Parts: sequence; C-alpha cells; structure tokens
Amino acid sequence: MIRKLLVANRGEIALRVFRAARELEIETVAVVAPDDKGSLHARSADETVEIASYLFSEEHIRAAKQTGAEAIHPGYGFLAENPDFAEAVNAAELVWVGPPPDALRAGGDKLEAKRIAHGAGVPVVPTGEPEEIGFPLVVKAAAGGGGRGMRVVRDSAELAEALEASRREAKAAFGDDRVFCERYVERPRHVEIQLLADTHGTVLSLGERDCSIQRRHQKVLEESPSPAIDERLRAALGNAAVAFATAIGYVSAGTAEFMVDGRDFWFLELNGRIQVEHPVTELVTGVDLVQAQLRIAAGNGLDVYPGPRGHAVEVRLYAEDSQTFFPQTGRIERLRLPEGIRVDAGVEEGDEIGLAYDPMIAKLIAHGTTRDEAFSQLGAALRETEIVGVTTNLPFLRWLVSHPVVRAGDTRTSFLTEHPPLSPAPGRVAATPWRAPFRLNLPPPVLAAPPDVDALAGDHRGSGGEQSVIKAPMPGTVIRLLVSEGDTVRARQPLVVLEAMKMETPLTSPYDAVVRAVHVEEGASVAAGAPLVELGE
Repeated sequence: MIRKLLVANRGEIALRVFRAARELEIETVAVVAPDDKGSLHARSADETVEIASYLFSEEHIRAAKQTGAEAIHPGYGFLAENPDFAEAVNAAELVWVGPPPDALRAGGDKLEAKRIAHGAGVPVVPTGEPEEIGFPLVVKAAAGGGGRGMRVVRDSAELAEALEASRREAKAAFGDDRVFCERYVERPRHVEIQLLADTHGTVLSLGERDCSIQRRHQKVLEESPSPAIDERLRAALGNAAVAFATAIGYVSAGTAEFMVDGRDFWFLELNGRIQVEHPVTELVTGVDLVQAQLRIAAGNGLDVYPGPRGHAVEVRLYAEDSQTFFPQTGRIERLRLPEGIRVDAGVEEGDEIGLAYDPMIAKLIAHGTTRDEAFSQLGAALRETEIVGVTTNLPFLRWLVSHPVVRAGDTRTSFLTEHPPLSPAPGRVAATPWRAPFRLNLPPPVLAAPPDVDALAGDHRGSGGEQSVIKAPMPGTVIRLLVSEGDTVRARQPLVVLEAMKMETPLTSPYDAVVRAVHVEEGASVAAGAPLVELGE
C-alpha cells in the first residue's frame, strides 16, 4: 500500500481524499497556491507545501519529491484529466492515482470518445456540421466538461457568436479551443454509470446516478438509483459503460455519462476521475471509491460488488445567488451544518469565499431505505443548515428538495427552465412509470424563460427616454467589451461579456438604445453591482 500521498487539488475534494488516506494509514501532503493560504485543506494535511499554481504539473511533482510522497491523487478539476500530467507523474517514478494517460486521451477527447463508443456498439448522439444535423444543436468543447464551452443554438443567427464564445471559454478552461456540434436532445434525463476498473482486467459497473437537475449545464442534485431506470435498462447502461471502458483500457474510478429518453439512451462522455457526486454511490453500495482508487493504484484487485442498498440523494451548497446562480463572495461569519446525514465540507466558519476558485461550501448527502425517506432526511437537514456572511443557494435547495415534481421523480434536464428557481410549485404530482412514454406523443412543452440576466443586471425602466445602467450581476472580469460611447444598439444585443469561475455571462441591451457611457475596459475586474454601460435614447 502507498505510505505517503500528495493531493494535487484543494477544497472539498482534497479533504475527502485526506480522510480516505488516513483510514488506510497513509500520510497526506497538501499543496496550496499563494492566493489560497487560508483555505481549510491547507491546514488539514500532515504536511503542506506552497506551490505557484494548482495548474502547474511540475509544481505538484516538486512538492511530492520534496516531502517524500510516493503517489499523487489529482482529485477532480484542475489537472485531474490531463494525460500529460499523468505521464509526468509516471516519468518521475511516482504512483499516479488515476487512469492511464492513453485512456485519459481517448476518453477526454469527446470526438474520439464518441468514435470509440460507436465502434464498441454504444449508442451516441449524432455530430457533424450544423447544416447536417440541423437545429437545435449544442456546441461543445472537445476537451471539455462541467458545462464549460457549451452553448445551445436554436437557429443559424445564433451560431457564429455561440461558436466564438464556446472556443473562448474552452481555451480558458481547458487550454484547448476545439469545439464540435451535436444534435440537441430537448428533454432527456442525465444518467451516469459509476465504473471501477483494476489493472488485472476487471471492470465493474456500480450502478447509476440520476443527475438530471442542472443549472448552466452543471449538476445541482444527484440521486442513486435513478427513479426512471428499471433493472433491464440498468443492465443495458452498465454493459455499455463497461464496453467503452474496456475499449480504452480504463483503470481506476470513472464515470460514463448518458442521456436517457424513455428506453433509448446515448453515450455523452467519460469522466476520467472521481466525480463530485460520488458519495451517493458510496452510500448505496458501501464501497469507498477513493479508497478503491488507492488500492487499485497500489496494484490490488477489485473486491466483489455487494449490490445497492436503499436510496441516496445529494445537493451542493454553493456561495451563489438562488435565482441567477451567479457566484458570490464574502467571509463565512457563521456556519451550522446538519448532523445525522453525511456532509462533505470544504470550508469552516471564518473562511473567506473568493472569486478565484469554485464557491462550493459543502455537499449534503442523505441515505434512506426508500427514496421518500432519503429526501425527507435531506429536507430536514437543509432546514437545520445556517450560513451567515455570504449569500448562498440554501433557499433554492430547500425549495428544490420539497418541489412536488422532484419528489415524484419526474425531472428532466429542462426542469429549471420549466420551473424557474423559487417559483410557486404546482400541486402534488403523482409518480408513475407511465408519465414519460405518453409525452412522446405530445408536442414539446412551451418552456418558460430562464432567469433574465439582463433584468437582474441593471435599472431598466423601458424606452421612454430615461437612462438605464447595465450593472455587473456578480463579481468577475470583463473579457469582452462590445460597444463604445455613441453606438446605437438593438434590443438583446450583447454589450459586455463577464467571466467568473471560467464561465462567461453576456449582458445585453434591454431595448433599442444609444450607448451614453462606458465605465469599464477589457480585462477590468468588477464587483457585483458595478456600473458597466449606460444607455439612453
């Protein structure tokens, strides 16, 4: 077994890996960037080494050599799926706790992954040129994940801007601006299969997680098992995931993601790392996935999978606005997290939430013998939770977990469009396995508009001659300034593009107007509420 482990990451995932390592009596090493010295993970390991950046692979290797660590666990995000980092770790004669570099390359490139999946008999969503696949379509980053570099395009007029924005966002997030177009499936479920594979040729499916509730293409609530999957479909999904993993020579923990519509499903991508939502699988299987990663990296074979037990559900508590989902900053003056359920936290009371890193505060995960019991436990835990000093999505999570459509298990990826955050809930919805198939014979529902970024970003009183001010709805960086003083602009025309957490937010004009003043320049950092552009007649 490994004796000393460096975690090339920060926050909640670093703390999670530290816990697993300690249970195996493995010493731990934390790394910390100069702007992150006050973080909880930096004061929680056996040793801590300062590095220049979490994105510099040579810094992690230097820290491992300096402390005598034998192995590196990359967590998720940052360099976790970077095959060059995996190769560098191996070349330094350290143990890489993750998939082989070749498997990361094959699974990490979405286009190559789709080609391999198709060759392995796994259904995939058609890709191609826009004129070939038609609209609506989705632009995706070839090297991407987590919703970054992803844009839904409903007609040709939106395509050029979507391609440009996707390339720019993909370059910032992954260092690779390649994008591709894929047919857009309107109202699927998002279901993923947890995989474990050892170096002896054993590949296991540990069942599915339903991650259909999403904002900005990022997951909000995850549960296992999925309320929409029966045993036959579960076996088909598991077999498809194992077939793909086998085809690329996968090793360690990984997740195959699928879109599901009725009994049809399509492979989306393979995440070659531990997932944020892995605790729900751990609670229903009794398998510690991080410990399994460490044992696999040490050369051990896999144990027999015991099968699912009960139901688990997870939500992510973020420092973000409950309606817009824009990240928030501030110092946590009071933090009361619930007891009686699993809580994987990344911060403590007194810690600062900044803009440089993911604003997740904690994951709350409940487990019960039934789905209703798990959701009831989670609802009670959210009512017990208290945070003062920073705006969080706690009101949204309380609304979400009690929502009748969620409780009925009838959610799709369109849920937050059809039911805007904190909107009045409909009456009780009966859960029935016949609900989804009948929808196949109906026209697509008329979707409510998502939260209006522009209405929340300024003082917009109409076009009667009064002046409007477009304000920053969140702290961020101005990465594009698209207008100058004196320009005439149309309603919904983009004016400024803000970036926060490597996600772009375009701010548009609320009506036909003239730009009276511009208060920022490209590259400027702005606070929430800062005036950006003034409009008038």
